[in-house]
Amino acid sequence: MVAIAPPSPPSDQTSQTLQLKLGGMSCAACAKSIERVLQATSGVTHCTVNFGMEQATIHYQTQQVTPDQLQAAITQRGYSAMPLDAPALGAADTADRQQRQIQQTLKRKVIVAGFLSSLLVIGSLPAMLGVHLPGIPLWLHHPWVQLVAATPIQFWGGRSFYASAWRALKNRSATMDTLVVLGTSVAFGYSLFPTVFPGWFRTQGLATDVYYEASAVIITLILLGRLLEQRAKRQTSAAIRALMGLQAQTARVVRDGAVIDLPIEAVQVGDIVQVRPGEKIPVDGVIVEGRSTVDEAMVTGESLPVAKQVGDGVIGATLNQLGSVQFRATRVGQETMLAQIVQLVQQAQAAKAPIQRLADRVTGWFVPGVLVVAIATFGIWLGTTGNLTLAMITTVGVLIIACPCALGLATPTSVMVGTGVGAQQGILIKDAASLEQAQRIQTIVLDKTGTLTQGRPTVTDFITVRGMDELALLQWVATVEQQSEHPLAEAVVKFAQSQQVDLLRAQDFGAIAGSGVQARVNGQLVQIGTARWLQELGIETAPLQSDAAQLAKQGKTVVWLAVNGCLEGVMAIADALKPTSRVAVQQLKHMGLEVVMLTGDNPATAAAIAAQARISRVVAEVRPDQKAAQIAALQREGKVVAMVGDGINDAPALAQADVGMAIGTGTDVAIAASDITLISGDLQGIVTAIQLSRATLYNIRQNLFFAFIYNGLGMPIAAGILYPFFGILLNPILAGAAMALSSICVVTNALRLRKFKPQR
Repeated sequence: MVAIAPPSPPSDQTSQTLQLKLGGMSCAACAKSIERVLQATSGVTHCTVNFGMEQATIHYQTQQVTPDQLQAAITQRGYSAMPLDAPALGAADTADRQQRQIQQTLKRKVIVAGFLSSLLVIGSLPAMLGVHLPGIPLWLHHPWVQLVAATPIQFWGGRSFYASAWRALKNRSATMDTLVVLGTSVAFGYSLFPTVFPGWFRTQGLATDVYYEASAVIITLILLGRLLEQRAKRQTSAAIRALMGLQAQTARVVRDGAVIDLPIEAVQVGDIVQVRPGEKIPVDGVIVEGRSTVDEAMVTGESLPVAKQVGDGVIGATLNQLGSVQFRATRVGQETMLAQIVQLVQQAQAAKAPIQRLADRVTGWFVPGVLVVAIATFGIWLGTTGNLTLAMITTVGVLIIACPCALGLATPTSVMVGTGVGAQQGILIKDAASLEQAQRIQTIVLDKTGTLTQGRPTVTDFITVRGMDELALLQWVATVEQQSEHPLAEAVVKFAQSQQVDLLRAQDFGAIAGSGVQARVNGQLVQIGTARWLQELGIETAPLQSDAAQLAKQGKTVVWLAVNGCLEGVMAIADALKPTSRVAVQQLKHMGLEVVMLTGDNPATAAAIAAQARISRVVAEVRPDQKAAQIAALQREGKVVAMVGDGINDAPALAQADVGMAIGTGTDVAIAASDITLISGDLQGIVTAIQLSRATLYNIRQNLFFAFIYNGLGMPIAAGILYPFFGILLNPILAGAAMALSSICVVTNALRLRKFKPQR
């Protein structure tokens, strides 16, 4: 049964973490403003605000500040803040409905503003081109008609911009909406005066041209950009919605001898749940009756169905395929594996990657810097040319084309998509820093037992000597071994069951410490043990000594089998290598990574397993308390080290490593200490995790490069740097279109990560 440990509580009981859902943010500068407010609040030790997720994660001291005070600090700044409760799997579409409502509002505004803007542009064409165009009514380009058409766009369509800008002004800060409001208001106000006082403008020798269409089209384009951005951002969280939508809605529960259908929320720990072929398993549990195969791909990423029988664990939201089973519920509600996966992914998406620090620093001074550039642009052009129109057009262009949103979205959108894709592939990434660090890994340290190997003894070889029927011998041997509590005996019994062998009754069972076991089966004396014991009993072992020696060289435990005092065969038992381990190791090497095996086993067994996995560097006979020291030694060599393990004894090493990767089939302690969890236990997940990390960081760098280049080139062009040389002046409408497209391009580029496929 795979168990994902919930986040461990802080060691200091007065320290708590609060997650808030935020509203009213228009750009990354808003997020930065909220962060400054929270960091200045007494009792807050650390906080991050994720603009893409619209969430705040706050670590605070309960003795100094309360959640209500933290919410109040945000709302006093004009933003909304609500506690972000644990995700309710049965109501996965709540946030989606809210996003759809926002989209519908934006859509209505875009449609109305688009229609009115079209009229304004058509009416302005004669003035733009300097000729009368047949078919366009003269009244359509009358200043008063254009004022009437532009006013709803300016103050209804752009209402949210004004509200946000006013909120920022009260907080003595500035956001992207401040730039939009200033730019469009300048164009609108510049046009309003010649509309109302045309005679005065003519007497002063000033042009009476109006630019209502520029303001209207800019607002329309920005609204359209936000609509498209909302749709794209909604797609970035598609992985979370897909995971939450996997949960079954009802469960068939056996209570008081009757089978009843209950809502999933009513299932309790200990309930016996029935699942028929083709149905979803509603909650986590352990099978108590029946056998089946289960498709776990939607949770673990494992493509092949997994055989399940009595005693095996099942995961809620996976698909039962062939047989009917009954299982005892062990985890329900927010304790199920699916709920914990969703919670961990949401935490990772809300975190900030270290690479985002540069963008955050730039965002802090971006808007004030743009205002300075805009004022300088206006002053330079007006002072050098005396042309008020030219000064106005360039100033509006600078204000409109600048876009901190692209910088703010560059990292979080890629992280959201990357961590979501990882969850769908059975890889849980604890936070954005772990995702970024994984692409720097140079050395992979693999624990042996349970990581490279199956983690349990299995029969690997069965050799007979005298031609006795193998299944009959196996039946007798397993019948005796089922009386023993030794781990090797359990391996023999499971091997017999896998061969569809029915067990008999044993009599006169006896165990000889350090030697073996014996019993009578169907009147035959069956003895199972070491070669030395059989030799002491006078049984000749020479016929199989060569085979046994070869098996021992492979690091396997050899068990000798005799019936009625005669040697009948040998079994080799070992903790077998996982089927995918060798391939995964080869892929890691091809990626340029050094692979090291770390184990507490003796050197001979370690060398045998390492040879099978084709690992050249082995550190054996390492006690659990020495594993972390071995990781530290590799780090002192200047290497970025990842540790992969599954046991409690691996937890210190996982914590010491630069990146700790836990096998999801391992213990909760190991998983809690890790940065990345491989749910399926397949080492191919290591390869996928590193490839995903590299793809995500490459995507982030593309986004940041685009955002910096866009703003670095866009503002000088809008300021008119090309005008003296080539007579090229950027129309404010084009500046608005470019600004709207910048954020869309960043989010769309991040969405390309959804097509990520691991390279095999």
